[in-house]
Formats: sequence, C-alpha cells, structure tokens
Amino acid sequence: MSFLDLPEGLAERIIQCNSTYTVRFGVRLRGRMYSFVGWRSVHSEHCEPVKGGIRYAPDADAEEVEALAALMTLKCALVDVPFGGSKGALKIDPREWTPQELERITRRFTQELNKRGLIGPGLNVPAPDVGTSEREMAWMMDEFRRANPTDVINARACVTGKPLSKGGIAGRTEATGRGVQFAIQCYLRDRRTPGICGRRDLKGASVIVQGFGNVGYHSAKFISEDDGARIVLVAERDGFVSNPEGLPIEALKQHQLRTGSILGFEGAYSLAGDVSGIEEECDILIPAAMENAIHIENAERIKARLIVEAANGPVTFQADRILRSRGASILPDLYVNAGGVVVSYFEWVKNLTHIPFGLMERRRRERRNHTIATALERMTGKTFPADMRDEFLEGGAEIDLVRSGLEDVMRSAWANIADLLEEQPDLGDYRTAAYIVAIRRIAAAYEAIGI
Repeated sequence: MSFLDLPEGLAERIIQCNSTYTVRFGVRLRGRMYSFVGWRSVHSEHCEPVKGGIRYAPDADAEEVEALAALMTLKCALVDVPFGGSKGALKIDPREWTPQELERITRRFTQELNKRGLIGPGLNVPAPDVGTSEREMAWMMDEFRRANPTDVINARACVTGKPLSKGGIAGRTEATGRGVQFAIQCYLRDRRTPGICGRRDLKGASVIVQGFGNVGYHSAKFISEDDGARIVLVAERDGFVSNPEGLPIEALKQHQLRTGSILGFEGAYSLAGDVSGIEEECDILIPAAMENAIHIENAERIKARLIVEAANGPVTFQADRILRSRGASILPDLYVNAGGVVVSYFEWVKNLTHIPFGLMERRRRERRNHTIATALERMTGKTFPADMRDEFLEGGAEIDLVRSGLEDVMRSAWANIADLLEEQPDLGDYRTAAYIVAIRRIAAAYEAIGI
C-alpha cells in the first residue's frame, strides 16, 4: 500500500473477506449417502450484488476460495463493473460422477446456498468456473426458481453463464478467451509498451498456450484465426503437442473431444507426461490452466517475452520478480481474464430488463445504414463494394453488441492501467498499476458510504 494514500484502517478493511460460509450436505447416490463440502466466500459488499464463479475441484479449500473472491473484487473494480467480489467451490471431482448424479449434487448445493442468502439476483450471483459450465448454471437457476416461486420475474438473473435457452447471452462461453485476445491487442497497439521485439501485431507471432479448456481453447482460436498468430504448442496436464508451423486449433479441439486428450493429434509432435512445454521458446505464453503454473522452480527457464495471465494467479510472487528481472512483460490476471465477468454483467442486465440486446434498435440501424449506402452510391455514381455491403448493412446481432461492449471495456481498462504507469513509472509493472486502479475505486466506494 506504499503507493496509496488511504485513511487509517481502510487498507485492512479492503484486504479482509467479509464472510466465508462452509456448507456440508448429504446426497443419496448409488445406494448410499455421500457427504460433500462446499464454500461461498464474500470478499466485499461495497457494491452489491456480489459476483463470482463456482468451481468443482477435488483440491478446493476455503483459503483458495477466499483468495479468488478477493481477486474478483479487484477485477470488477478494475473494469468498472458494479459488483462486489465473491467465489465458491465444491470439493468434488466431476469426472467421478455421471451427469445425472452431478445434477442432484448441484441442486442440493444450491439449496444450501439459498438457505443462507448466498445466491440471488440482488444478493450473490454465481457463474461457471473450473469444473462447471452452463449446464450447472441451468440446474442452479432452476433450483433457485423452485425455492423462490414468488421471484419469477428476476429469478433468471440469480446466475450467469446460462445456456441461451435459459436466459443466457450470446458470447458468454467465449467471453474470457475473447477478453484475452482484446487484452493482447491493447498491449501491442499501445506505443508505450515494448510490444514483441518491436512488433505491433500478432501476425506470425509464436504462442504457447497452457490449458486447453474453455479459456485456453478460445484464446488460441481467436488469436490464430483472427490475428494470424502461430499456436506452436498446447500443454495439458497429461503432456503437450507442438508444431512450429502452427497448430490448427479447431481440429485439435475436435480431436480432444473425440479422444479425451490432446495427445496423439495427427500432424503434431506429442509428448506424454511432460509438463515442461511452457518452457519452450516463444513470443507469447498464455497460462490458461490452474494457479501457480509458473513458480520459482521453473521461472528461470521460461523464455516467453510476454506472459498473458489468462488463468487466475498462474504466476507466483517469486516467479513474477524473476520474469520481470529477465525483461519479460506480464499482463496481469485481474485484467486479462476479466472478459467473463464483463459479459456476465451484460447477461445479468439482460435478465433484469427482460429485453435482448439490440431488440429495440437493430432494424433502425439497418435502415439507416441502407440509406447511407444508397446516398453514397448516388453521390459517387459507383456501386457499394459487394464484399463490404452485407457487413455494413447488418444492424448488429446480440453477439456483435456483446463483443463490441467487451472490447470497449477492455480498451478502457487498459488505458487506465497504462496511463497510471506512465504517470507513475515507479510503480514498475502492469500488475501494480492495475491493483492501484482497482483499490482506489474500492476505497472511493467505501468512503462514499461513510466507511
């Protein structure tokens, strides 16, 4: 807090989690009773409702949940989304249970959260995280509606990341990966950054992605297909695949879905049981798996010039210092992976307003654009270029508006980080600057309500 001038005691208030609830419950499965333990931590209620994912993981614990809740508070503040931070977890390996069993477990977990006011559109809004998806969110939403029959109007807003058929929003599944793409673009286009050896775009850049779940897959897909980056290596817990010419990401994903692993992909070199793939030579490393992937033991061997933290906390404190001392730039997690909560906010607003994005103005925009195109043709005597006409006349579907809104938020957040670092170069790095921006906003919110 040496860079902040906060009233006495406020820093301590911001650091602490407001509450952490442990819930234990039983579910009768396979002819016997199984007991489960879960957590929901509320870090800060300076803005309400609070927001944060729920993960299903066999190694989850209360300390991890509290740390992730704190990160959510900072993340929401940084991108100026009006939520406090929360996080949840259930200590379970979802691979050990059938979908039908997982549904029963999820519904019981939701009942326990509902009893304690830990889920609700105006209180606490969960979302998918590691080990969960839109499927679990649909179950939770349905169980909440059953338990709260008088809250039919806004019940869909009790969770985000739902399927489209259950009140979800176009672009939510891809949101975090799309945010990663926008974050990299913002960094490269900003002349105040070193770029990648002076380069200002991703075309031809070599990229290693660790983790090929939702975030890693979408990040790799977008920067390769849209921006021309070469994904030279993808690492998973059971090994890695590589190709210096670039991996076809969609084909690799389909192979993973068919076989359950990225290994054995035709046209790529596979190495099973090796987790050192992230240490290979590359321009950009995107750790998109679990926490502490880059630590004091392997940081010296990381060769990437730019590390983009798509996962939560993938670089330890000691590793961060080592990487920066060697000249690497690090884009911090609270900025890079904020795309999920930004689009979750859009979904929450959509559920509360009961109006799909673009419904009230899409056709008006199409008519206006058609009028402009016709006017240009009359003034110039030339036909509007066919390859541009359809895109120009399109009024914008929900997915287009969501992507536009997300890009705007990511650009604004980057400008705040980069501007602060330019004003105060003694901050030293993007992570510190991002923390300062976020904490100042949280402190201002506390002071505004007299705390």
